Amino acid sequence: MRSGVKIIIVGGVLTVVGGGVLYCGYNLVNGIMGYGGSDPTTQGAPVRTGPPSADETTDTATAFLAAWAKGDSTRAAALTDNQAVARTQLAGFHDQAHLTHVVIKPGERRGTRVPYTVEAEVSYDGRTAPLSYASELRIVRGRTTHEPLVDWRPSVLHPQLKDGEYLVTGAAEAPEIRAVDHRGRTLTKERYPSLGPLLDGLREKYGTKAGGTRGIDLHIENESGEPAHTLLTLRKGRAGTLRTTLDADVQAAAERAVRAYPESSVVAVRPSTGEIRAVANHRTDGYNAAMLGKVAPGSTMKIVTAAMMIENGVADANAKVACPSTVSWEGYTFHNLADFSIPDGTLSDAFARSCNTAFIKAFKPLNDRGLAGTALGRTAHDSFGLGGDDWQTGLPSFDGSVPESSGVESAASYIGQGKVQMSPLAMASVTATVVNGGFRQPVLVPQSLDGRTLATARPLSPSVARQLRQMMRAATVGHGTAVTAMAGVGGNKGAKTGSAEKDGQAQSNSWFTGYSDDLAAAALVQSGGHGGDAAGPVVAQVLRAG
Repeated sequence: MRSGVKIIIVGGVLTVVGGGVLYCGYNLVNGIMGYGGSDPTTQGAPVRTGPPSADETTDTATAFLAAWAKGDSTRAAALTDNQAVARTQLAGFHDQAHLTHVVIKPGERRGTRVPYTVEAEVSYDGRTAPLSYASELRIVRGRTTHEPLVDWRPSVLHPQLKDGEYLVTGAAEAPEIRAVDHRGRTLTKERYPSLGPLLDGLREKYGTKAGGTRGIDLHIENESGEPAHTLLTLRKGRAGTLRTTLDADVQAAAERAVRAYPESSVVAVRPSTGEIRAVANHRTDGYNAAMLGKVAPGSTMKIVTAAMMIENGVADANAKVACPSTVSWEGYTFHNLADFSIPDGTLSDAFARSCNTAFIKAFKPLNDRGLAGTALGRTAHDSFGLGGDDWQTGLPSFDGSVPESSGVESAASYIGQGKVQMSPLAMASVTATVVNGGFRQPVLVPQSLDGRTLATARPLSPSVARQLRQMMRAATVGHGTAVTAMAGVGGNKGAKTGSAEKDGQAQSNSWFTGYSDDLAAAALVQSGGHGGDAAGPVVAQVLRAG
């Protein structure tokens, strides 16, 4: 027993006093100090088996809780069935969580389980706050010693702890932020749920730059050192104001729009500046697919393919192009939806009705010139800023991938399949580039905040930009595939639908991108079917709000 520690029995209650610790527990039974060792009077006694008895449960729990309260992690750990792990975590209870003046009061035993309450003080950097909570432990029989032992698990220390988590008291990693939109309106994850992960990321990256100060708290931390949950705040930090490029009205519309479809994401961008006006996700995994998704974009990619065709002299918006019901290349047959065809149509007609074969037929003249596998990627990068892995939006994002390919894979890439991958942010940027006549890298926070370098691309030629806008407008009138979805959208508008098949999915992924005046948006609804059916209404709702 450590010097200065006393065990007193008053009225049948155990009281341990020492080091500023008071422990109130059960009656001693057969001498608590003998637990965990051999009693000379019981040498030769038969080995006990089966569940611990009531006395064994009471005595072991009492001894363990007393040692824990005193800060004797070695003694407490010896009374558990996982001594090494328990010793480390019990020591951390005092050393990392900075808990002192610990008082543990057991409740009424329930079989082999003993509930208890913990009252303590959290002290750090001159700040002190009370902490109290309830938990329970279970007594089991040791597999080799056959002694009654505490079934060790992190929840013994605190009911919210899971495997690989610890209690830590210290300064918060980053100051709080008060995020506001471009007009100064406050953005919170309570009002805009999709922004939760984004606001956390912005706090971590820009909390200090925004002028905030760090608080001090007791929190649960995982093995990688990342705070998982705050339990107690000792000192509140001061939030700094962080201005974003978001728009509260457009964000609200995006939140409502994605709620109508599971596994959906949408992004809105202002073409003239590249400012991101909304980011919303409705997904079971909480993933920010709107900015980070890597999915084949289907026929929305025909915007880039059309630009490639015009830039390389294969066709222009008003040129006659063949749109047969099917087209074959190297033994693989590509189809249009329901095998439709367009006799005597133009590239603009083929774009508006999303004719796959017209765009795949561009493969042959490019192949004859040795450009079939590289032309699309070059146009995507040089004219639309895609695929360079160099966007600095303010948070992690995926700027698309159009790698070099060959044969059938190249033909498939022209209609947004094969190796081509995009995020909704990347496709919203494609449309914004068409509207603006040149690429402006999307940003979520102003560049002036940290002076980061933004990606650049050469402007579209006026002729290419004009023809792409003509084709996107054609998709919203007559027999265009975007007519229904864009019917309620006003202003100068255009759009492109898309669907992309994916192995293992009963339905294709639904894509849609469109614009109205100085706002462009793109949406993805995984397993949503045709682009105009699911992703189209999402984009339209966002555009109407802008």
